[in-house]
Amino acid sequence: MKRASASPRRRAGWLFASPALLVVGAVTVFPVLFSLILSFCEVKLDYGGLRLGSPTLAHYEALLTSPEWYQALAFTLGFTVVSVFLELVLGTVVALVLERLGAARGWILALLLLPWALINVVAAQLWSYLFNSTYGAVSWLCGQLFGGQPDILGEPVPAMAAMVAVDVWKTTPFVAIVVLAGLMLIPGDVYEAAEIDGASTWTTFWKVTLPQLRPIVAIAVLFRILQAFGIFDLPFVLTQGGPGTATQSVAILGYRILFQNLDFGGGAAVAVLTAAIVMGCCLLSLRVFRTQVDEGGQA
Repeated sequence: MKRASASPRRRAGWLFASPALLVVGAVTVFPVLFSLILSFCEVKLDYGGLRLGSPTLAHYEALLTSPEWYQALAFTLGFTVVSVFLELVLGTVVALVLERLGAARGWILALLLLPWALINVVAAQLWSYLFNSTYGAVSWLCGQLFGGQPDILGEPVPAMAAMVAVDVWKTTPFVAIVVLAGLMLIPGDVYEAAEIDGASTWTTFWKVTLPQLRPIVAIAVLFRILQAFGIFDLPFVLTQGGPGTATQSVAILGYRILFQNLDFGGGAAVAVLTAAIVMGCCLLSLRVFRTQVDEGGQA
């Protein structure tokens, strides 16, 4: 009787889920497959729209032999690694502080959410005023401290540092909230057992708190890798990918190939390679965290 009733329930479940699955397929699966097809075909644009020609690897060959691709990839990887690391460290510290606060926690959380709630373009435009070499507050402060008002967004290294600083300022609250949620889920008896064993605060953090937080940290890192690797609006508004191509991310490179050069196959190749790299980074991160959790004796 149970097996007989399971089949109608399963069919009913698929029936009710089919509208959502169709929407997901339309907005997710189809664009990915279409981009994959474009990247392996000769694409021509005429008055009738896009015309797909014979299969080719020319788009990938042109991309993988272009120094501009490797420069954009290096900037994007460096930006992702540095910004995610800083956000993870600062977000964890902020979460640990917030956990110990009392009634003021709600107000501080609200203030922390303000940078994260800002639209990326608005936040980038705000910081472009602050970094302006003529009237920017940050440039003026650097001039007062070090002498001479620097052109922060006009030099490669300061511009890259400014990108990381803005992203850390905006996204650290997200990491802090995720880690704080993980801290709130840790059972209190675990800390009581550590206290009975005579563990110090530092030992308790490394041996108790951090192992319990690893699954939550893995989720935060996964989301941040996905967001940071696809960075577009921040460098586009602040520097337009400059000076030169110093802060040109792979997303900006794909935008220029696709919309400025109207090379649909080349733009699709950038998207496919970027998606493959992001997927590899995410799988590697999940595997590292899973190994650490298994070594810690947790499920």
